[in-house]
Amino acid sequence: MRKRTPLFRLSLAGLAALLAAPVPAAAEVLKATLIAPADDPRMERSRIERAYLGHPGGPLADGVALAIDEAKFELEAAGAEVALASAPAASVEAARAAAVAAEKGGAAVLLTDLPADWTLAVADAVKLPVLNLSDASDRLRQQDCRARLFHLVPSERMRSDALAQTLVARKWSKLLLLVGGSPQDAARAATAQASIKRYGLQVVGSKAFKLSADPRERDLANPLLLTAGSSYDAVWVVDSDGEFARMLPYRTVLPRPVVGDGGLVALAWHAQFERYGAPQVSRRFAKAAKRPMTALDWAAWMGGKTLTAAAIAAPKGPAAAWAQAVAKSALDGSKGTGLSFRAWDGQLRQPMLLSDGQGVIAQAPAEGVLHPRDVLDTLGADAPEKLCSSAR
Repeated sequence: MRKRTPLFRLSLAGLAALLAAPVPAAAEVLKATLIAPADDPRMERSRIERAYLGHPGGPLADGVALAIDEAKFELEAAGAEVALASAPAASVEAARAAAVAAEKGGAAVLLTDLPADWTLAVADAVKLPVLNLSDASDRLRQQDCRARLFHLVPSERMRSDALAQTLVARKWSKLLLLVGGSPQDAARAATAQASIKRYGLQVVGSKAFKLSADPRERDLANPLLLTAGSSYDAVWVVDSDGEFARMLPYRTVLPRPVVGDGGLVALAWHAQFERYGAPQVSRRFAKAAKRPMTALDWAAWMGGKTLTAAAIAAPKGPAAAWAQAVAKSALDGSKGTGLSFRAWDGQLRQPMLLSDGQGVIAQAPAEGVLHPRDVLDTLGADAPEKLCSSAR
């Protein structure tokens, strides 16, 4: 008769083998904190309802959270985890304090949806990587750059280069430039003129406009008066507020296209982009956030993807490994090519979308534009133009 081994003996043997097996080290949690303005005027209901192109459509935490949720299976497979916290700030001092508190609380990466000066205060207050989700100021990439500051949102120079390439491709070489009266408009107009010069376009006239409730100043925002007296192929409008630019198309003296902040606008994303898996991204966001995905939402989504990429690359940490992984992240932004951060200014190189608000009309870099290393570096300040002295 065949002797049978007692089940109890097998259980003890199995238990002994289990206890002898090496126990995998527990993964560290990559903690991140998003710092955003308290009582953000950009989130005021009437501005959200107007849906100006390039302006936020809702809180950027929605895009970050979506990216982390989408990566949950990859995170689980790698034994990694990302935890996101939010910190509202009512002033630059509050933003700096929130950054210090987050670092003391174990945060390994900070994300910011803040004005330029607030972003710099955060970056200077900590020794952590800081992901800028929303401020497009070129000075953050140039003279005011920081070694640990990375930019998911395209710079103003990237937007204006994308427009200039599109104008060159269509042979609309003579431009009428209309500029608003704010300091931000003045800085952005200088950026636009740098792109116009870079791509060999010509400004045949430059005029200032002003929106005012004063009847005596009504003519300062009259499209017919502003666009008379010149021969041009297109009107380039610089209007950070967005109200004047929105009403300019189809109201010019000559039947010409409007570009810039109205008409044809260069964006990081549009919900009607229909290539490279983009519709699926936009649908997932709309389902989660109950609103269309804007360009800033895409930048926030990429910020979340940067966090998850760093966590997967270094599931056990430490913070130094996560910081290194952030800088070396190779990301898929559903734009048809791999995206990475530029070494000289921390900017995420990426294609740009040209939209009239209804759909995507074109993409940049435009066809035929060349570069010795990476054609994406034709958008924004290239390495030879860098003013950033911070070592990365």
